[in-house]
Amino acid sequence: MRADPPVSDLAELLRTLEPVLNSGIYVYTQLPIDARLDHIDAVVTVREREGITLIVREEEAQRHGLPPLFRAAWITLTVHSDLEAVGLTAAFAGALANAGIGCNVVAGARHDHIFVPEKQVQRALATLRALQNPSGQ
Repeated sequence: MRADPPVSDLAELLRTLEPVLNSGIYVYTQLPIDARLDHIDAVVTVREREGITLIVREEEAQRHGLPPLFRAAWITLTVHSDLEAVGLTAAFAGALANAGIGCNVVAGARHDHIFVPEKQVQRALATLRALQNPSGQ
Protein backbone atom coordinates (compact mmCIF):
# COMPACT_ATOMS: atom_id res chain seq x y z
CA MET A 1 0.00 0.00 0.00
CA ARG A 2 1.29 3.45 -0.93
CA ALA A 3 2.14 5.83 1.89
CA ASP A 4 1.02 9.03 0.15
CA PRO A 5 -1.00 11.27 2.47
CA PRO A 6 -4.66 11.92 1.75
CA VAL A 7 -5.51 15.19 -0.01
CA SER A 8 -8.12 17.44 1.58
CA ASP A 9 -7.66 20.75 -0.28
CA LEU A 10 -10.45 21.01 -2.87
CA ALA A 11 -8.36 22.81 -5.49
CA GLU A 12 -5.65 20.15 -5.27
CA LEU A 13 -8.22 17.34 -5.31
CA LEU A 14 -9.74 18.70 -8.51
CA ARG A 15 -6.37 19.32 -10.16
CA THR A 16 -5.24 15.76 -9.40
CA LEU A 17 -8.49 13.79 -9.93
CA GLU A 18 -6.97 11.51 -12.60
CA PRO A 19 -10.14 9.61 -13.53
CA VAL A 20 -9.54 6.05 -14.72
CA LEU A 21 -12.11 3.84 -16.42
CA ASN A 22 -12.28 0.31 -15.03
CA SER A 23 -12.89 -2.33 -17.68
CA GLY A 24 -16.25 -3.98 -18.07
CA ILE A 25 -19.88 -3.17 -17.46
CA TYR A 26 -21.23 -3.19 -13.91
CA VAL A 27 -24.81 -3.57 -12.77
CA TYR A 28 -26.73 -2.63 -9.70
CA THR A 29 -28.98 -5.41 -8.49
CA GLN A 30 -30.90 -6.12 -5.29
CA LEU A 31 -31.41 -9.22 -3.17
CA PRO A 32 -33.59 -9.91 -0.12
CA ILE A 33 -32.09 -8.80 3.19
CA ASP A 34 -31.53 -12.41 4.29
CA ALA A 35 -29.80 -13.54 1.06
CA ARG A 36 -26.47 -15.35 1.28
CA LEU A 37 -23.72 -13.53 -0.58
CA ASP A 38 -20.76 -15.88 -0.14
CA HIS A 39 -21.02 -17.15 -3.72
CA ILE A 40 -21.35 -13.71 -5.37
CA ASP A 41 -18.28 -11.64 -6.28
CA ALA A 42 -19.58 -8.13 -5.52
CA VAL A 43 -17.64 -4.91 -6.06
CA VAL A 44 -19.89 -3.06 -3.61
CA THR A 45 -22.43 -4.29 -1.06
CA VAL A 46 -24.91 -2.02 0.71
CA ARG A 47 -27.38 -3.34 3.27
CA GLU A 48 -30.60 -1.37 3.43
CA ARG A 49 -33.81 -2.05 5.31
CA GLU A 50 -35.47 -3.11 2.05
CA GLY A 51 -32.74 -5.47 0.88
CA ILE A 52 -29.11 -5.80 -0.16
CA THR A 53 -27.90 -3.72 -3.08
CA LEU A 54 -24.96 -5.18 -4.97
CA ILE A 55 -22.77 -3.74 -7.68
CA VAL A 56 -21.32 -6.60 -9.70
CA ARG A 57 -19.76 -7.19 -13.09
CA GLU A 58 -22.49 -7.76 -15.63
CA GLU A 59 -21.21 -11.30 -16.27
CA GLU A 60 -21.46 -12.08 -12.55
CA ALA A 61 -25.07 -10.88 -12.48
CA GLN A 62 -25.90 -13.01 -15.51
CA ARG A 63 -24.16 -16.05 -14.01
CA HIS A 64 -26.36 -15.82 -10.91
CA GLY A 65 -29.55 -14.73 -12.68
CA LEU A 66 -29.55 -11.37 -10.89
CA PRO A 67 -31.79 -8.78 -12.55
CA PRO A 68 -29.98 -5.58 -13.52
CA LEU A 69 -31.49 -2.38 -12.11
CA PHE A 70 -28.86 -0.11 -13.70
CA ARG A 71 -26.03 -0.76 -16.20
CA ALA A 72 -22.98 1.34 -15.49
CA ALA A 73 -19.39 2.10 -16.28
CA TRP A 74 -17.07 2.40 -13.27
CA ILE A 75 -14.71 5.37 -13.05
CA THR A 76 -12.17 5.62 -10.24
CA LEU A 77 -10.73 8.97 -9.21
CA THR A 78 -7.16 7.96 -8.44
CA VAL A 79 -6.35 10.94 -6.22
CA HIS A 80 -6.02 9.81 -2.59
CA SER A 81 -8.94 11.82 -1.25
CA ASP A 82 -9.28 12.49 2.45
CA LEU A 83 -12.53 11.03 3.77
CA GLU A 84 -13.13 14.36 5.55
CA ALA A 85 -12.47 16.51 2.48
CA VAL A 86 -15.22 19.01 1.75
CA GLY A 87 -16.66 19.71 -1.69
CA LEU A 88 -15.18 17.03 -3.95
CA THR A 89 -18.36 15.02 -4.42
CA ALA A 90 -20.39 18.19 -4.94
CA ALA A 91 -17.89 19.46 -7.54
CA PHE A 92 -17.80 16.37 -9.73
CA ALA A 93 -21.47 15.51 -9.27
CA GLY A 94 -22.39 19.08 -10.20
CA ALA A 95 -20.17 19.02 -13.29
CA LEU A 96 -21.66 15.70 -14.38
CA ALA A 97 -25.19 16.99 -13.70
CA ASN A 98 -24.50 20.09 -15.80
CA ALA A 99 -23.47 17.73 -18.61
CA GLY A 100 -26.71 15.77 -18.20
CA ILE A 101 -24.97 12.70 -16.73
CA GLY A 102 -26.27 10.98 -13.63
CA CYS A 103 -23.78 9.46 -11.23
CA ASN A 104 -23.75 7.12 -8.27
CA VAL A 105 -20.82 7.53 -5.91
CA VAL A 106 -19.07 5.11 -3.57
CA ALA A 107 -16.22 6.33 -1.39
CA GLY A 108 -13.46 3.92 -0.50
CA ALA A 109 -10.80 4.58 2.13
CA ARG A 110 -8.49 6.05 -0.55
CA HIS A 111 -10.51 6.82 -3.67
CA ASP A 112 -13.92 7.89 -4.91
CA HIS A 113 -15.66 5.58 -7.36
CA ILE A 114 -18.30 6.86 -9.75
CA PHE A 115 -20.80 4.68 -11.55
CA VAL A 116 -22.28 6.41 -14.60
CA PRO A 117 -24.67 5.19 -17.30
CA GLU A 118 -22.47 3.04 -19.54
CA LYS A 119 -23.61 4.83 -22.70
CA GLN A 120 -22.40 8.16 -21.30
CA VAL A 121 -18.99 7.08 -20.02
CA GLN A 122 -16.87 8.91 -22.61
CA ARG A 123 -18.73 12.18 -21.95
CA ALA A 124 -18.35 11.58 -18.22
CA LEU A 125 -14.59 11.08 -18.55
CA ALA A 126 -14.28 14.24 -20.68
CA THR A 127 -16.31 16.19 -18.12
CA LEU A 128 -14.15 14.99 -15.23
CA ARG A 129 -10.95 15.78 -17.14
CA ALA A 130 -12.27 19.27 -17.91
CA LEU A 131 -12.97 19.73 -14.20
CA GLN A 132 -9.37 18.75 -13.58
CA ASN A 133 -8.14 21.45 -15.97
CA PRO A 134 -10.81 24.19 -16.08
CA SER A 135 -8.71 26.63 -18.12
CA GLY A 136 -8.50 24.07 -20.96
CA GLN A 137 -4.70 24.05 -20.98
